[in-house]
Formats: sequence, structure tokens, C-alpha cells
Amino acid sequence: MNVETTIITPIFNAEDFLEETLESIRLQTYQQWEALLINDCSTDSSLSIAQSFVEKDSRFRIINRVEGGGAAKARNDGIREAQGRFIAFLDSDDVWLPNKLQEQLDFMKFNDIAFSFSSYQFLTEEGQVTTTVRAPKEVTYSKLLKGNVIACLTAIYDTNKLGKVLMPDIRKRQDFGLWLKITKMGIKGYGLQKPLAYYRLRKGSISSAKFNTMLYTWSLYRNIEKLSIIHSLYYISNHLIGATFKRAKNSLFKAAEVKVR
Repeated sequence: MNVETTIITPIFNAEDFLEETLESIRLQTYQQWEALLINDCSTDSSLSIAQSFVEKDSRFRIINRVEGGGAAKARNDGIREAQGRFIAFLDSDDVWLPNKLQEQLDFMKFNDIAFSFSSYQFLTEEGQVTTTVRAPKEVTYSKLLKGNVIACLTAIYDTNKLGKVLMPDIRKRQDFGLWLKITKMGIKGYGLQKPLAYYRLRKGSISSAKFNTMLYTWSLYRNIEKLSIIHSLYYISNHLIGATFKRAKNSLFKAAEVKVR
């Protein structure tokens, strides 16, 4: 099997949406991939679902963790085991469009890019596609510190150019930590404007989740990036301002849609 791209999917009790996620990998128009399914000690039917895809397509491979360690450890296990030149990420409840890998890899190869991402759309638990999140054309380390604009399910990096870069071993925001690590090397991230994936919105307390996100972002800045308190406060403030602006913009778009109807 000629493997050019490795897809990394951490799995923990993901039975509700895992089949749809893995099917979106299997239906990719691009064929030279392997999918590493890292089972992080699931106790539901996730493992049997993953095994059913291995039986259908040998490009799927399961890695069973001996003890649960969270998404960072699971993804890093996948990065270490990856055979492909390109590393792509897809969480166990998200979905790719069939042309996702082909279009993004063509974009990277044609433009000699080491790190890329794309626009995406939100997907409800009921399967309804809602808001589109537009990717900026490019990001740098300093721009990313002001707000993470890269969704993990859209990111791909080239190990030929960067080597195997691991995520920081933290409970949350480890994907953001990886983007910072890559761009801190002087590498720009380049965004495709076309939406190529669906990010699943899960039910829960939005305000609580956002508050927790800020706490984990603060910890990332202080403990991993080693930013001063002043710089951390500055960048956290930028996060909050950006989030407020985004909510206001989405509200205007929704109001305009209702008026048109």
C-alpha cells in the first residue's frame, strides 16, 4: 500500500457519530491514505465500529491504548506511528467532504506549503449544516496567539518539511499548542477559503465551555509558551474581543437571512 497521508482519529466512547466520521474517510476521492484509529480505552461500542471498518478497508488501522490518557497522548501515538508524509486530523464526531484531502493536498503541493487548514461548517447533532467559518488566508505565530482560527479537523502538515511535530501533553487546547509550535518555527499556515469539513456541535453549556476554554488557553500561554502575565493578558483579551466580534457578525448574518426569507 502506497501511503502518502496519515489520518489520525482519537476515539473515546464515540459510538454516536463514529460510523459517519469513518465513512467520510473511506469515501475520500484521494486514495493514498492510512487512517490510524487510536482507541483510548472506550467502554461503548466504538471499538467494534472501528473494527468493522478495518474489515472493510485495510487502510484503517486500530491502535489500542493500554490506559486512557486523553486526546493529546492518543494523537501523539498516532503521529509517532504514522507512515505518511502528510499528517491530517479528524476527530471521532466530525466529518470530511469527499474532496477534502484531494483539494487540500493539491493546494499544498502546488504552492509548496508545509502547513495548511481550511474553512469549515458547523453540523448539529441532528445533521443540520449551519454556520460557515471562513479560514484566513494565512497565519503566523503572533497572529495565532490572538486567537486560534484553525480547526483541528481541517489541519494538515508535511513531515518532509517539518518532521513529526507532537502536540503538547495537556488536557485541552493541545491542537492549538501544536499550531503554535509549528508557526513558532517560522512556518506560516495557509488557509483554503472553501469549506471542506463539518465540525460537530455537541449539546452542553456554551458559556461554561467558553470559560473553560479561556482557562486552558491561559495555562497554554503561561506553562507551554512561557509568556509573561502581561503578554498572556494581552492575548487573552484579543481572544475575547475576537469572540465577541464573531458572535455579533453571526447574529447579523442570521438576521439578514431571516429578512430575505
